[in-house]
Amino acid sequence: MEGLTHSGPRRAAAWLALLTAAAAIAAVAALVLGHAVTLLAAIMAFALGGGALWFAAAHRGPARRLAVLAGVVAVGAGVVAIVAGGALGEIAVLVAVVMLFRVTSKSAVDRRYLPVSAERPSIALASSRCSGRAVLLMNPKSGGGKVERFKLEERARAIGIEPMVLQPGDDLVALAKAAARTAAVIGMAGGDGSQALVAQIATEQGIPFVCIPAGTRNHFALDLGIDRDDVAAGLEAYGSSLERQVDLAFVNDRIFVNNVSLGLYAEVVQSDGYRDAKRDTVSRMLPDLLGPNATPFDLRYRAPSGELRTTAQLILVSNNPYELDHIAGMGARAHLDTGLLGIAAVTIAGPSDAAALISLDAVGQIRRFHGWLEWSADSFEVSSSSPVAAGIDGEAVVLEPPLVFRIAPRSLCVRLPPGAATHQGGRGSLRELWNVATSRH
Repeated sequence: MEGLTHSGPRRAAAWLALLTAAAAIAAVAALVLGHAVTLLAAIMAFALGGGALWFAAAHRGPARRLAVLAGVVAVGAGVVAIVAGGALGEIAVLVAVVMLFRVTSKSAVDRRYLPVSAERPSIALASSRCSGRAVLLMNPKSGGGKVERFKLEERARAIGIEPMVLQPGDDLVALAKAAARTAAVIGMAGGDGSQALVAQIATEQGIPFVCIPAGTRNHFALDLGIDRDDVAAGLEAYGSSLERQVDLAFVNDRIFVNNVSLGLYAEVVQSDGYRDAKRDTVSRMLPDLLGPNATPFDLRYRAPSGELRTTAQLILVSNNPYELDHIAGMGARAHLDTGLLGIAAVTIAGPSDAAALISLDAVGQIRRFHGWLEWSADSFEVSSSSPVAAGIDGEAVVLEPPLVFRIAPRSLCVRLPPGAATHQGGRGSLRELWNVATSRH
């Protein structure tokens, strides 16, 4: 009956999404037909600005200052072209319609509104509520002190959960292993790196895991459908009947729940000053990493075609594929149980490539960049002649090559709080939206 209760809102959202899709097509047509010259001039100006800013990132001194000035002037010229050409109103309408489409289409295909019989096999109802010892490890420094701010220790103890607050010098893995030997369920309140370590131990012990989003970004919790803003509500998972089997991923012997980054980002985050001065650190390091005298990254891998590639500015390997529309924002994962790694590699040859990349990224078409490769596989390997800097779930590490990535399908049992999204739906194709809109269920 639950699926029938929500079928009306899903159909309404699907119809609205279809209408906004039609409106978006009409808005694009109006822009192209009415302002073709203006749009072409603006795109060229923005591309030149992007190339100039890339040049600035790769140089120091007067060359950088001149390039920044040129980039700002070029971008400003693009804005002036749009305003002078009378296209600003149409662009604003298009942006609003596209945003409405994204919201309504995601609501229409949200698996929270599917009847239980239609759920994927990875969703299961536990046979009973939590019994036995329930443990929650807590990192009091994560997320700027969310453990204390949400009074997680007191709230956990009040409902029969044993809190274990990490102290300076504590070994998280050792504590979690000791607790898991006698626990019926174990959880972690902290960032994604800590979540991954405790999740691995829960898997080895064969007990459910609870994710409490007490870190800074909490991407794993986001893709599990957990409310990251209501941290304390995650404690309800201990007594919940909703469980989900999800994948875990590994690089060599290191576990990750989100992703591993190699190349530019990984090198920058190795710096001791990055956490306290991100902008200054990036500005200082980029000329050495991208400049004319920079040594190409020694990252050797095979493309989907089987061709051996010898370098890339960025390689991202994720636990299940992300919806990648922008290079800086990974979005969400539609599934956490596909049994596949998501792999993306970006190669930028110079300022002209950078201009094309920035232009495509601005309109959410990053996949059209000729230096972009994206595919899925159950394993992946990166070779190098020296140790490789990596960012594993946002934490800086150095790994010995070769880097062997693998995935463990549905190896982790996650217990979710009542009301958590049991599936992160994508935005939905037009065909899927039509099926939802015309469905009788």
